[in-house]
Amino acid sequence: MEFESYDVLVVGGGLAGLRAAIAAVEANPRVKVGLVSKVYPMRSHTVSAEGGAAAALRPEDSYENHAFDTIKGSDYLADQDVVEAFVREAPVELIQMEHWGCPWTRDPDGKISARPFGGMTTWRTCFAADKTGFHMLHTVFQTSLKYDQIHRHDEAFVTKLLIEDSRCVGVIALDQRSGRFDAITAKSVILATGGLGRVYAFTTNGNICTGDGMALAYRSGVGLKDMEMVQFHPTGLPFTGILITEAVRGEGGYLTNSEGERFLKRYVPNKMELGPRDIISRAMVTEFEEGRGFEGPHGKYMHLDVRHLGEEAIDRKLPFMRELGREFVGIDIVHEPIPVRPVQHYMMGGVDADISSATPIPGLYAAGECANVGLNGGNRLGSNSLSECLVFGAAAGRAAAHYASSAKPVTTNPVDAMLWDEARRVETAYLEKTGGDERIGTIREEMQRDMDSGAGVFRTKEGLEKLTDQLGGLRERFERIKIEDSSRTFNTDLTAALELDFMLEVSQTIVASALAREESRGAHARRDFPERNDEKFLKHTIAYKTDTRPRLEYRDVRITNFKPQARTY
Repeated sequence: MEFESYDVLVVGGGLAGLRAAIAAVEANPRVKVGLVSKVYPMRSHTVSAEGGAAAALRPEDSYENHAFDTIKGSDYLADQDVVEAFVREAPVELIQMEHWGCPWTRDPDGKISARPFGGMTTWRTCFAADKTGFHMLHTVFQTSLKYDQIHRHDEAFVTKLLIEDSRCVGVIALDQRSGRFDAITAKSVILATGGLGRVYAFTTNGNICTGDGMALAYRSGVGLKDMEMVQFHPTGLPFTGILITEAVRGEGGYLTNSEGERFLKRYVPNKMELGPRDIISRAMVTEFEEGRGFEGPHGKYMHLDVRHLGEEAIDRKLPFMRELGREFVGIDIVHEPIPVRPVQHYMMGGVDADISSATPIPGLYAAGECANVGLNGGNRLGSNSLSECLVFGAAAGRAAAHYASSAKPVTTNPVDAMLWDEARRVETAYLEKTGGDERIGTIREEMQRDMDSGAGVFRTKEGLEKLTDQLGGLRERFERIKIEDSSRTFNTDLTAALELDFMLEVSQTIVASALAREESRGAHARRDFPERNDEKFLKHTIAYKTDTRPRLEYRDVRITNFKPQARTY
């Protein structure tokens, strides 16, 4: 059987994946790169990033300041050598984006503009109005088109990693147009599949963010690191979950409660609206519980007020936010405050990878939100993620190309057998199964609701133990699902089932990791253990797959120049 074969294969067509593909070709122009994405690359979730990308580009800033802000923001769970490398590479990558044509917003003197973001000590977030991810994704996608060495497989859903002789040698993917399973082999593979926000009901993440890459690596024996660290953004639109960017607060927006006060003075008095996301989210939930929130048809909310900024400033720097207010809430933010409440936004945890994005399996790399290279720790600072996609996407591309240059070719015999086994597994488990009485949507909605309730902004032992049992019950019910679409072309019923399988897998690692971490650190807030415990938990959690529940191990955090201290703002 003939297979498509590459030197480097990238899974995921967002900012990290495209940057990795370009970097691989730049590192070795003779390399043949494949790029597999379950959606057309311009529909990747990077397109929805709004606020900006962080880099120390201004004279009043420094690498040391950016590193300290990131490490303090992480509640000292970040690996400091990784952070120090990241802050040095971020300016290089943003200037490269400038050279490729990214339309940054500019100051009157022509320099790239910057705005303040939560947890930062200076103005460091470069931006393109309030559609930064949209413009950055367009830039790297258009740049990738000039390389004949990059071959795309759009709308192909990866169901399994090919592991042969203890190394990764490619993937098995479902071509959604034909319904055919294909083996795509490669000397090295990069996972860049984004986040898992859709395991929660109220999330800023698009429908495609289902934790695919994390589950693929997890099932292949790679640990998932710090999965308890789930970021909740303070400002999502009630009901829709659509993100109201932190740039709104960076430009001077106020958060007020039902009594009209800027309540953050009680929680982050020196930072106010520019405090870190985890602290502000907890502050809002606390205010709700104490009766100082507004009541609406979709629950409690606060006001985010930008009326004092004026129409000219809003239209120049926050035009998309005005459009969102008008289209989804029916308000004009020039004249009315925006209703907001905390919403699941980002996964700090992910596939266990090192500073070069290499995982413990030879030939397998991971970058972007699906990976945990040690950068974000317990809480990611806003605007570090777009820079992270560029820096570690590029690192993954270079490392994968270097590995491929000396890796032995992939043989077809075992791959042929693995392809057959995987195709039969999916056929038997989903398409040919009869008599199922469970609907995919019902199980998915229950999982999302349970995750919101048990593993949200605040956690408790009782809530997490209950959630463990609930997920176990949903996993049993999943075995009885019914696939109602028998077609081969774009069978979204089948892909929804495959995604739900992945989501149930990664949800278990979130809950197991959260239950075992008996402290509060960053985004992980245990009501029964409200204090940080450096003596016992200044460590990364690594979750490994077993036949029952995840097996947990711990790894020391690497500390270089910044000793852990109280995290106050």
